[in-house]
Amino acid sequence: MPSVRDLRDRIRSLKNTQQITKAMKQVAAAKIRRAEIAQRQARPYADALSEMLRDLIASVGTIDHPFMKPGRDGAPRGLIVMTADKGLAGAFNANLIRTAVLAQRTDPNLVFYAIGTKARNALRRLPQQTAYAVPLSAGPKIEAARSVAAKVTDDFTAGRVSEIVLISAQFVSMMSQRPQTRSIVPVVAERRAATTGPRAEVEFAPSPEDVLTRLLPKYLEFTLYSAMLETDAAFFAAQLIAMSNATDNAGKLIDELTLAMNKARQAAITKEMLEIVGGAEALAG
Repeated sequence: MPSVRDLRDRIRSLKNTQQITKAMKQVAAAKIRRAEIAQRQARPYADALSEMLRDLIASVGTIDHPFMKPGRDGAPRGLIVMTADKGLAGAFNANLIRTAVLAQRTDPNLVFYAIGTKARNALRRLPQQTAYAVPLSAGPKIEAARSVAAKVTDDFTAGRVSEIVLISAQFVSMMSQRPQTRSIVPVVAERRAATTGPRAEVEFAPSPEDVLTRLLPKYLEFTLYSAMLETDAAFFAAQLIAMSNATDNAGKLIDELTLAMNKARQAAITKEMLEIVGGAEALAG
């Protein structure tokens, strides 16, 4: 049985840990608000961009842009793995990395692109070489999105990869964040549902083909940027839940160890009293 001193040291250590987890919980709660605001502010632009892309694709017959054509036959797929830079968020990063590892097992010829320090470190252990890696939060996210978009565009147009697939976190709610896998290049034209009512006529200048040619690179950049914002929000939500659970668990352990320490102290006091009484009885006899 541990001594009173050992139990007291463990309780002190747990209280220090509880203070750290409580502080990290408060920091995550503050940061997730900012991440949600940034994601909410970017949503109208994303909706407008998607709507414009659909209108343009519906307006043009054919367009000579690499993003609208299938990739080179026989080339490997490119997989962008997006995680956070830090941990202490439960299984958040592990779930994203596990999704990438499962994809690698089914397709050993993948070319990896890492966004986030945790993704970069995990992909280093795989036999495939990571073609490009950037941290998620080292600077402005839009700059990181542009650099990754430029690299994958280079590889796709040169025929080094046949498709660009993105694995990132989907922010479902504060309690739920799950990995999502989606193909972002080549761009597949969506079929519009048939409408009986009149539709507004949209005019593009200089021409729909020219506008679409300039818009597609922006589409890739903003898709990555939007995924970064969502990954940020999902990470802080996961960290908030993890630190809240850690704080509660530390409190329960402190209560259990305090009870054990009180029992050990009481046993030590009882033992001393019995020794004193026994000594007095021996002297009296």
